[in-house]
Amino acid sequence: MNLRSLIVAVMVVLAGCATSSRAPAPPPVVVVAPSTWQQVDREIVAASQSATEQTRIYARGAMDYWRTRVYQLTEENFIPWFSSYWTQEWLSMKVSWYTVSAAGEQDASAKRLAAYLLEQYQKRVLAPVAVEIDPEAILGLATAFYVDILQEELQKISQRHGVPMAQLNGRIQKIPAIALGPPPARDASLYQVVHSEPLNTLPAYAALIDKIHKAGGDKGVDSTETAMAPVAKRASQRMEAEMPTRGAASAVAAAAGKLAGGLITVGVAGIRALIQASDRPDSEALIRNSLGNTFDKAWTKLLQNPTTGVMAGTLYMAAQIEGNLAGSAEVPSVSSGSGSVDLSPPQSTTQQIDP
Repeated sequence: MNLRSLIVAVMVVLAGCATSSRAPAPPPVVVVAPSTWQQVDREIVAASQSATEQTRIYARGAMDYWRTRVYQLTEENFIPWFSSYWTQEWLSMKVSWYTVSAAGEQDASAKRLAAYLLEQYQKRVLAPVAVEIDPEAILGLATAFYVDILQEELQKISQRHGVPMAQLNGRIQKIPAIALGPPPARDASLYQVVHSEPLNTLPAYAALIDKIHKAGGDKGVDSTETAMAPVAKRASQRMEAEMPTRGAASAVAAAAGKLAGGLITVGVAGIRALIQASDRPDSEALIRNSLGNTFDKAWTKLLQNPTTGVMAGTLYMAAQIEGNLAGSAEVPSVSSGSGSVDLSPPQSTTQQIDP
């Protein structure tokens, strides 16, 4: 009798363990009417459009801050360096070398001096600012900002219409957000985009950023030859004009002997310093004007160009999402995408798609 009771007790315990180890029951399927799905699609489109405008405001603010920092470091680091006496002496030596090695090339010294000044501008201004922020970072931050807003809005849409998030996730898995394939890794759905943390871990997103870079080409703010060209041309012309005087002064100093020659050299250097000091305000004004005009044009292009600017990632995904939902949502004016997909609910009006 005791053995029988023990066996029964063990069986009860084992049955309880088996029951407790079962997987939890799936959430109940909610019947969503076709009209509700259509309203959900309309609100996804509206959410994308609102997120795009908020992202545009964010990108503009970030670009304004970047421009302000570039102008500040131009005044603090580059212009004083360029205008200093010893920099001008060093540049004069470089121009002399450029002129000697020009081999008859027209404006060779000015072109090579412009390239050197651009290198220094990158080192003294653009690179330090990039440690804080630059257009490359703003492109990624803006796209992630758009995706974050869209993710929040999807949660609100789910709650507003009583559509379980699992079923809404199933729907947004059908909505292309990035379509760059083949291969398939270059494609991503809206579901994949809003559930990738961080966004740059998604292969399709990396492919999109690469596409934007290639569309922009190699010419960026850090390689604007036109900004340095007038500055370099004026500087090289002045320095080339001084070269005969420098040569004559050296010859006189050599003939006068060590002591007198040193005094003559110091005197000539002082005269050159005075000349450069008198030319300094005009040179600095030329730098500000030339750099300012060229930089402002590049800044505007980076902000406004839909395929290569800081909004390019956002605008591409918005066009994909809104374009693919346009037919089912029956929204009259949305960004054009690469095509539409069938997002109509199944005939049974019951949908159960695991996330």
